Amino acid sequence: MTDWLLSIEGTEAGHRLALVLALLAAFLHAVFGAMQKGRHDPWLTRGAIDISYGVMAAPFAFFVVPWPEPHMWLIFAGAFVIHTVYKVLQAWAYTKGAYTVVYPVVRGTGPLFAVIGAYLIFNETFTGTQWLGVAVLLSGIFGLAVYNMIFLVSERDTLNLALALAVLTGLFVALYTTYDAYGIRATADPFTFLAWFFMIDGIVMPLVALHRWRGMIDPPAFGPLMTRGVIGGLIAFMSFGSIMMATRLDKVGEAAVLRETSTVFAAAIGWLFLKETVGPRRLALMALIAAGAVIVEVGG
Repeated sequence: MTDWLLSIEGTEAGHRLALVLALLAAFLHAVFGAMQKGRHDPWLTRGAIDISYGVMAAPFAFFVVPWPEPHMWLIFAGAFVIHTVYKVLQAWAYTKGAYTVVYPVVRGTGPLFAVIGAYLIFNETFTGTQWLGVAVLLSGIFGLAVYNMIFLVSERDTLNLALALAVLTGLFVALYTTYDAYGIRATADPFTFLAWFFMIDGIVMPLVALHRWRGMIDPPAFGPLMTRGVIGGLIAFMSFGSIMMATRLDKVGEAAVLRETSTVFAAAIGWLFLKETVGPRRLALMALIAAGAVIVEVGG
């Protein structure tokens, strides 16, 4: 499997597979975000997910994949810090704003920074058509932000903070996307990076969640919370693994932008399962974000 993936890296077959993986990551990440925002406190859900995928990844890290090269330990340390800050910002944003408010801004702001990072780190360039796609995507994001500022009266007290946190979280999305793309390219076996990343990344948030759970007057039942955590852990494997493999096979910037079609999936999930009001105008703005991502792919 590894040899075949490495053999198509940088080829047309690799480009097509990266496209499929990026779109798969988009759908799965929307599901993942809805799980974190859904039934339980976002901090508790994130902790349950992290401990689940950390435990599941450990046997693969120790006994299946090749041992990391010496230079990888510093890379893992950087990834650990970046992802910890990202997850704290993400959970904080979800406590201040609705899923359909926070998620599109987070996932839409990230690609702009990711494209810039891909240019600086990997020397990737975009065509004029692709930059047009980025502009369309950003117009949807900022249009959505303005709409929310005007019409979401019930959340007016926390909306400014929610949007600010969403933009900051988007910056860290771009940071971890480019940094992890560097990391997965720095090791001979990409599955080594994925296995060790998930094991190391599952350390902090469970401790935060446990502290929060103990301080609650009426904490949720442990069983249902961990069931959600295990399911979320499996989704995280597939979502993060897909986008990271896409960045190894093809351009980092394109994969980052295509993943943001997740905003369309997020709108549907927020409406169908979280019972959040989306409305035709917000839905159109989310579709504009997805349209920008499509233009980026077609213009490449």
